[in-house]
Order: sequence, then structure tokens, then C-alpha cells
Amino acid sequence: MTAKQVSYTFDSTLETVNNAEAQAGRIATEAGFSEDDVMSISMAVREAAVNAVLHGNAYDPNKKVMLAFNQDGKDLTILVRDQGKGVNLDAIPDCLAPENLLKQSGRGIFLMRSLMDDVQIHASSAGTEVKLIKHFPGAAGNFQEASH
Repeated sequence: MTAKQVSYTFDSTLETVNNAEAQAGRIATEAGFSEDDVMSISMAVREAAVNAVLHGNAYDPNKKVMLAFNQDGKDLTILVRDQGKGVNLDAIPDCLAPENLLKQSGRGIFLMRSLMDDVQIHASSAGTEVKLIKHFPGAAGNFQEASH
């Protein structure tokens, strides 16, 4: 499989969330992921895009959301970047703590981590970058040994 890369730049609007989710679904489908994996990838990208638009860029029309897909022989890697002030990961409350269970927000990072094989978050004063990784089924290093 040859590596494929594509990237997009979006405005900080709710429409961006839908566009990011749609692009993720299309690319994951074309890459050959199962229907369940496509749904997981799409939902994780949607959560990352919501965080970028709402929390990162705060709907600022002068700030953009960057979305990049990189497909190689073993992984689909998705980068979602905002131009906000950066997130303090230590300040994010535990969404599973009893006092947070009924809150309307705060589950995005938890969901991304549940849906993807690896999630890396890098924050700086120039914004936040979320790296979402989904392994291709049967890719090197991601297989089970056949029983004899």
C-alpha cells in the first residue's frame, strides 16, 4: 500500500464539525475499514473538531481548524489542530467521577481514547494538536497468531 496524505483547513464554525466527520468517514471507508471502525473514526474526529472549534478557537472567525489524514500500510493517522491558547490537560475533570456524570460536556477526550487505538494531545500557546491513530486490521504488529 502506498502512503496517502490529504489535508483540509476549515473555519471555526459548527459546519466544520460536520465536514470533518464526513471527510473522516469517507477516507476511512475508502481505506477499507469495517463499518464499525468507520463509525468510531468518524465520531473521534467529530469530538476532536468540536473541541478545536468550541474550546480551542472559541468560534473566532480569524482562527482556523486544520485536519490532516495520513494513511500508511499499518495506520490511519488523523491530526486535528486549532489555533487557540492550548489546553491544560491537568485541568480537565474526570468525566467518570460521580460529580461529573450528569454534566453535559467533558467527555470528548474520553470518547476519542475509547474509539481509537492511540490518542496523543500536544498543547502549546499556538494551539492544540490532537493525533488520532487507528491501526489497520492485520497490519504488522497488530495481528493474532493463528492457532495450530
